[in-house]
Amino acid sequence: MARELDITLWDVSAPTAAERARRLAPMLKAVADETRLTLMLLLAERPRTVRELTDATGMSQTLVSHHLTPLREQQLITATPKGRSNVYSLCCDGLVEPVRLLASLAATGPTQECSTGVPSTTSTDSTA
Repeated sequence: MARELDITLWDVSAPTAAERARRLAPMLKAVADETRLTLMLLLAERPRTVRELTDATGMSQTLVSHHLTPLREQQLITATPKGRSNVYSLCCDGLVEPVRLLASLAATGPTQECSTGVPSTTSTDSTA
């Protein structure tokens, strides 16, 4: 089931690479925190409430909510009211696979191939 997104899509053909990087950097900064990345990985599995996120991580509700804020500000996650709580999910279905790819990169060793089939750039060949 497709979800409607409340985000503005950029015309990637118009801005320069530097402009796209300037716009993307705050999003990557939000995800670069280990705790926030943990929350993103959990939300890539399925939408969850703050209670479910606290149970899954062992963090306090205050800490989970604190880390969800920058992800919401960067429009990487959404909150849908349900009863007395919110259900958090990734902003769009298109973000699920990249987040899962990041998780698979963490599971591969430096000499293994990641799930994309692209060999690691780490080389032990000293003839280069």
